[in-house]
Formats: sequence, structure tokens, C-alpha cells
Amino acid sequence: MRLRLLLLALGTFAVGTDGMVTAGILPLIAGDLDVSISVAGQMVTVFALSYAVLAPVLATVTARWPRRRALLTALTVFSLANALTALAPSYGVLLATRVLAAAGAAFYTPTANAVATALVPPERRGRAIAVVMGGLTVATALGVPLGTWIGRTDWRLTMWLVTGLGVAAFAGLALLLRELPQPAVALTLRDRLMPLADPRVLGAALTTFLVFLAFQTSFIYYTVATFSATGGDQDRLTLLLLVSGIASVGGSSAGGRLVDKWGPRAVILTSSTAYVVLAAASPWTLRTMPTALAASALTPLVGWSVAVALITRVASLDPANAPVLVSLNSSALYLGMAAAGGTGSLAIALFGDRWFLLVGAALMALATGVAAVTTRAPTGGGPRRRAPEATNDRTDAVT
Repeated sequence: MRLRLLLLALGTFAVGTDGMVTAGILPLIAGDLDVSISVAGQMVTVFALSYAVLAPVLATVTARWPRRRALLTALTVFSLANALTALAPSYGVLLATRVLAAAGAAFYTPTANAVATALVPPERRGRAIAVVMGGLTVATALGVPLGTWIGRTDWRLTMWLVTGLGVAAFAGLALLLRELPQPAVALTLRDRLMPLADPRVLGAALTTFLVFLAFQTSFIYYTVATFSATGGDQDRLTLLLLVSGIASVGGSSAGGRLVDKWGPRAVILTSSTAYVVLAAASPWTLRTMPTALAASALTPLVGWSVAVALITRVASLDPANAPVLVSLNSSALYLGMAAAGGTGSLAIALFGDRWFLLVGAALMALATGVAAVTTRAPTGGGPRRRAPEATNDRTDAVT
């Protein structure tokens, strides 16, 4: 049982690495394909936007598919797409392969969560999902710096690494995952979007969008932001990304504990305010290696505690429909990432390689203001129109 959960987590590790490792190899991609770094950064926008749009659509269209078939199909598409990315001869072809990779990722992650809940008793479903989603956290701590280091001379090697991870997950699940019961309830696309009629849910989604827009506006162009500290040295950049990744794991863990102690609203407002301060200081702190190491530890530490609190907040709005609400939150997250590619590119064009970081601080300040308004004491009641309940015997609990 544990092994199958770990294999599911290997898939999410591959997906997470694919989505975030671009930050470490962007200059190499730009140089190889003869485009600017800002233009190369749009591959993140294409991936994230495709994921956000396709996730609810694919979940609806394939709701009646056998879960094993769905997982293996998703990993096949994902692995094939990353192999094509590694072979892409031009920027246009590269963007097309990122859409295909996003389709595989958007199909895989919700299905993997659903399968995890079917592999364990009801009282252990939360822990099972935590194991599977832990793959995304480990991707931040290990996959991104590893991929950056492997691709320090040739970015295509990084994409072959991601391809290999997808193939390994496919092989393990093909051998060890037995067929699962057919999903008991299949939500329509309208059901999945229905909770947005509740202003509280819409406010939570808007906050998540702004928070990840702020995060990614800086992170996508991390190589640009830290160039003065690294001098363009990939080993130094890898070290910064490793520190950032480890801090992200620490922030997620600390955020969970703080939410249990203080509640999500207090954590969102406190941590996001701390992030604003750190981000506003980043044009100075990212100039030298010692201060960049400190900033790379502190900023994700508070940033990821915000992310945990946001998920907890949205799930608590209507616990019976938490899976649907979390899926909407995930779409908002990827929409924020998608918009960040363009926002960061525009910020660099307007303010330069150093001062564009202040745009991330301003966006987080805006997110903090929205959170302060939308997380006030509830006026009572759940969403005005509820989607069908996620019962204990469903295998598509998180989609």
C-alpha cells in the first residue's frame, strides 16, 4: 500500500519538477533557441495556463474512465511531451510540447489524489493525499536544484530527467497498481464551477491567484534576479535553489502547525505581510551571495506557509465539498503562475533586471489586502449552490 502511494508521489514529483525547474535553466533555453529570457519565460505561462484550463475539463471528460487507465494514459502523455520538449528544434515547437505536457500533468495530479483515497481506509485518506502531494513539495526541494545542476551545460538533459521520472512512475504503477472500482459519482463541469457563486470561495480563489502571481513573477526569472550574486555560475544558482527548496518544505510544515494553532486567517495575513517586507528588500538582498542565501531561505519559508493556509481556508468553507473547492483553488494557483510569466517579463522591460522584484512585493501587498477583506468572520452558511457531496465511497474524491 505504502509503495503504491510512493509511486503515485513519484508521478507528482515529476510533474512538480517539470513545472518549476524552468526557473533554473531559462537562460540556457533562451540562448539555445535564440530568444530573450523574457520570451523564454512564456513557456511557463503556456504550461500553467494550459494546466489551469484543462484540469477541470479533463476531470469531467474522463470521469468514468477506470482509474488505472487514466493514470497510465496521463503519464504516457506527460512523458512523451517532455521527450518532445527535449528534442524541440524551435521555440514554437517548444511551446506546443508544453501544452501537451500540461495536459498530461493536469490529467495526472487530480487522478492520483483520487486513487490515493481509494487505496486506504476513510480515516487515513488525508494522510494518503499528503503522501501523494508531498511529491510536489519534494520537487521544490530536490527536483528543481537537481534538474538545474544536471542541465547546467545543456537544458535538454533536464527535460530528459523529467521524462525519465515520468517513465519510472508509469512502469511502477503499471506493475503494482491493480484496477480500482469505477467512480461512484461523476461531477459535471457545471458542478465543479458551481461553488464560485459563493463570494467567499471566489475571494479565496482571487487571493490564491494573486499570491502565486506574486511568487512566480519573481521566481520564474530567478536567474535574472540573482545574477549579481551568482555571476551566471550554475553551481551557485543550484545552491540558491536548493536552499529555497528546503525552506519551502520547512514553510509548508511550519504553516500547517501555525494554521492549527492560530487559524488560516492569522497565518495568511501575518506571513503574507512578512513576504512583502522580504520581497521589497530583494533588490538589495539578492545582490551578493551571502545575503541571497539568507533571502532564499526566508522568503519561501513565509511564502509557503501562506500557501498551506490558503488551501486550509478554502477547504474549510464547505468541508463536504472540499475536494471540489481545492480543485478550484489549484486552477487559481496555475492561473496565477500563467499570468506571472507575462507580468515578470513586462516588469523586467519596464524596471530592469533589479527593480522588477518590487512588482512581486506590490502584488503580494495587494493579495494581503484582498485576504484581509475576504477572510473576515463568515456571515454564515456554505456556498449558495452546492455541488454534489463527496461521499466516503468515491474514488474521485480530489479532482
